[in-house]
Amino acid sequence: MRLSETWGRPVDTKPRWDPLQPQLSELSEKELLRRIHVEHDQEAREELITRYLPLVRGLARRFASRGQPVEDLIQVGSIGLIKAIDRFDSERGVELSTYATPTIMGEIKRYFRDKGWAVKVPRALQDLNVKLNRVIERLTAELNRSPTIADMAAACEVSEEEVLEALESGRAYNSLSLYVGGSGDEDDSFEILDYLGNEEGAYEVVEQRRFLAPAMERLEERERLILHLRFFEGMTQTQIAARVGISQMHVSRLIRKAIEVLRQEMVPETEQSSGGVAA
Repeated sequence: MRLSETWGRPVDTKPRWDPLQPQLSELSEKELLRRIHVEHDQEAREELITRYLPLVRGLARRFASRGQPVEDLIQVGSIGLIKAIDRFDSERGVELSTYATPTIMGEIKRYFRDKGWAVKVPRALQDLNVKLNRVIERLTAELNRSPTIADMAAACEVSEEEVLEALESGRAYNSLSLYVGGSGDEDDSFEILDYLGNEEGAYEVVEQRRFLAPAMERLEERERLILHLRFFEGMTQTQIAARVGISQMHVSRLIRKAIEVLRQEMVPETEQSSGGVAA
């Protein structure tokens, strides 16, 4: 804004509204993205951020029980949304919402990790997890294959269920890392979230879901639900047990069973026969 030379009154120098031009709120998502990436239009960027804030709020509320104000989590998630919008490539054949979701989740997860609140694993499981890392390395060399759950339980003189809990809590068992990962009953981190928050990572999540879809069809409906809740919704085994109406131990067994079915579906027969992947 400047002063009129004639009357000394303020003169608005902003472009006048053109009724023939569509307003940002009327533009398609595709057109907004084009303006953002081609014309570096900041107003289009703000409009797209506003449209996707409900998605951020919904994802942030999933973590409402973690002891942090939801508004803080929304702010953190908004950073992920902005990154997703700036990095998004419409030529990849993925919807922005599909790409943005894991990126937003990644920022929120990183927030908890940076604060040191993500992992709440019982000390006994932490100790067993450390031991299992050594045992897996030793048994792999001795057996010339990846050890089974039973092998590890015998070597550590614990039950198979204890081995499963320790492996989930610490991600010691990498042979199944395509789908299984990262957390025990007290921690809802999971393998797929390792990708989150980086540029290619969110696309990897989408591709993994597509890759898993045919194998998932071989599972029973309850098994599919449990895997979805565990690895895509980030629910703990206790939360799943309450949701499905079974015991936490039963949830653990069903997860193990379902993972074995997926492994059989996705691993080539030659690799299975050579013992390349553990049961």
